[in-house]
Amino acid sequence: MNKIFAKLGLTSLALLPSLAMAAPAVADKADNAFMMICTALVLFMSIPGIALFYGGLIRGKNVLSMLTQVAVTFSLVCVLWMVYGYSLAFSEGNAFFGSFNWVMLKNIQLTAVMGSFYQYIHVAFQASFACITVGLIVGAIAERIRFSAVLIFVGVWLTLAYLPIAHMVWAGGFLAQDGALDFAGGTVVHINAAVAGLVGAYLVGKRAGFGKEAFKPHNLPMVFTGTAILYVGWFGFNAGSASAANEIAALAFLNTVVATAGAVLSWTFGEWAVRGKPSLLGACSGFIAGLVAITPACGYVGVGGALIIGLVGGLAGLWGVTTLKKWLRVDDPCDVFGVHGVCGIVGCILTGVFASSSLGGVGYAEGVTMGHQVWVQLFSVGLTIVWSGVVAFIGFKLADLIVGLRVPEEHEREGLDVNSHGENAYNQ
Repeated sequence: MNKIFAKLGLTSLALLPSLAMAAPAVADKADNAFMMICTALVLFMSIPGIALFYGGLIRGKNVLSMLTQVAVTFSLVCVLWMVYGYSLAFSEGNAFFGSFNWVMLKNIQLTAVMGSFYQYIHVAFQASFACITVGLIVGAIAERIRFSAVLIFVGVWLTLAYLPIAHMVWAGGFLAQDGALDFAGGTVVHINAAVAGLVGAYLVGKRAGFGKEAFKPHNLPMVFTGTAILYVGWFGFNAGSASAANEIAALAFLNTVVATAGAVLSWTFGEWAVRGKPSLLGACSGFIAGLVAITPACGYVGVGGALIIGLVGGLAGLWGVTTLKKWLRVDDPCDVFGVHGVCGIVGCILTGVFASSSLGGVGYAEGVTMGHQVWVQLFSVGLTIVWSGVVAFIGFKLADLIVGLRVPEEHEREGLDVNSHGENAYNQ
């Protein structure tokens, strides 16, 4: 504001009080640039991060189907987000949904400001979160689902699960009013997606030959490349959720570094102790486990708390993809629930603990105790699980009724790349 008056040759706002009162909000250039960079980083997490990470985890005959699913669902979510998604998630409404006031982004002026940056950037930043959330789900249903069924499911689930939960947590809705803490997406992104993926894995059924044949990742260097991209992009995810280039963004950035390193070590040494050898796949999984676990907490906890969350998250993720997966008897090819679900739950609960100022965190709202905050965190986790699970069941059942969920067994055995997309990833 002072820069505007300097250009006009005015030395004091007091000379023109009426003009000062009428002046519109102006975006801070540094914050605006920061948020654009963070948005680009989160988009980078989906294309190519998730695509390469998941693509390397599955068999070579299905890698192109995974890349296609991630790319096309990404684009579908982008379009739906601009048409009505942003409006229902972030405009004023009731406790569960926004309104249609911003459909097709109408009523959002070019110069509209959200906090200290332009609202158009907020639209894009939140779109990137919606895109990667949907992208996470497809890893649980890989190698046997119809491409058309994926697209139908995405339209239903985005509308009835992602949008209301985002509104409840980040737009002043039900869970925000209850005091739930979720800095960058523990409930909205990771638990939400993981539960939907788990429901889908059960409904679509196990892959042909599962439990009888060895299903190994076909390209571990691709997995590592995807992991590295996700790690770099995650700083946009977490630090960008501060919505400004400020001290909270710095805290979230550092906590992301520390927690992730802790999780890699705990997963690696845990695997080493249990299986006798540390693996690259385990280290990559540790990266994702730590990133997921710290996501809801990164802007609320101190560095010591972040390290503990990372260490616990790494061990929790290892348990999730080994012991829990066997208990659930589910075929989740990319361990979406074992990592994103389990570590998301752990991170959300521990946020309620380590946000305490006595443990180095930023502190609770006035009058809130640790016990109460942990209860609120547990409630938000439970509500997300139930809500996402019910909507996912509806979405997959609708897709099954319309086009059928699963490809024919002969197509599955030959590979989805050839039969669903007419392509081969590698020369035969």
